[in-house]
Amino acid sequence: MMHTRRTLSLLRGWSGVCRCPTGNQSSRTSSSSSSLFMDSNSSSAGLILQSQSTDVYQNLALEDWIDANVDLQQHSIMLLWRNRPAVVIGRHQNPWTECNLSAMRKAGISLARRRSGGGTVFHDLGNLNLTFFTSKKAYDRQRNLKVVTDALRRVRPGLDVQATDRFDILLNGHYKISGTASRLSRKSSYHHCTLLHSADRSALSAVLSPSCPGIHSNATPSVPSPVANLLDHAPTLQWEELFDGLVHQYNAEFGLSSALTLVNPTDECTFPGLSRMATELRSWDWTFGKTPKFSVQTLLDLTDGRSSARSSAQLHMEVKNGLIESCELDVPADWLPLRLSGELVNTLVGERFCPYAASAAVAALLRSESSELQSRLHNLCDAVLSVMG
Repeated sequence: MMHTRRTLSLLRGWSGVCRCPTGNQSSRTSSSSSSLFMDSNSSSAGLILQSQSTDVYQNLALEDWIDANVDLQQHSIMLLWRNRPAVVIGRHQNPWTECNLSAMRKAGISLARRRSGGGTVFHDLGNLNLTFFTSKKAYDRQRNLKVVTDALRRVRPGLDVQATDRFDILLNGHYKISGTASRLSRKSSYHHCTLLHSADRSALSAVLSPSCPGIHSNATPSVPSPVANLLDHAPTLQWEELFDGLVHQYNAEFGLSSALTLVNPTDECTFPGLSRMATELRSWDWTFGKTPKFSVQTLLDLTDGRSSARSSAQLHMEVKNGLIESCELDVPADWLPLRLSGELVNTLVGERFCPYAASAAVAALLRSESSELQSRLHNLCDAVLSVMG
């Protein structure tokens, strides 16, 4: 509780405002930067925070909240956070090309789109995320990565870890243990990176593969790399040691004397408005609707369940804001009348590029067709829906 109270006091001062719900009323308190550390012996230049949440949307919203509400011109923050299993894509990426959505649904793995650029990463409780907040002027990714590599060498001197020109961290010159992304605003910045301690690499491999064949897009693609866990090469490295090493090295690098402080993103008094930000990050419109425009061109295999006859069809879709903007289906007329394939196309245009939304839309069409062609129409619909992940 002492940690939480202290953090509330500091963040109030840094942001200049805290709104705490009291029934239907809101109270507002503010304080100047000069009173920030009146109750603390820590340096007033920085904070080291650890999120108590393991919800990917809450933690991404916490990043955005700090960036939007805290005065980072004279101060800096290092935030440490871990998530339950999730795939996190960059702001300008296409989820259908970056991850296996079907496998993720079956495994209960969340999908989130962050506000920074960069590539796709897999998070679980064996992965540590670090976010470095500074002013835009003080933005320095190499210096931040030096904190991580120096901390690792401090806790395990035998580890061969190096930051690269791409702002990754490699173990033994080959295995990627950390990837990087960043976001720069008008005056502030944050740089976040992963650190693989003991992540489930089999789950990582299973979900980081494309959902949809035949996508053509200008979205930012990820660059696959061989990965490893720190625990594979330093089997006795405990979380406590790692956290202590990072806290020590962050303080040493930036001339601070800050203690690690726990924060709870669900505390609306400390972080007013954060729950609304997390809700936006959970939404379909943000996660999928923000995907850059793309097209799908692929061949569909068709099978008649009654006669075992086989055929194929060409599918071409244009998808904008996650919605099917146009659709063309070239189905052999001797397989299915043009009337039926045309009705399917008309049904799909304007719907979300999503198997659940599209399935609901075509259900009425399937019910209306009770002839011997229903089996073939059903198979065509299934083939089209399977393309959507």
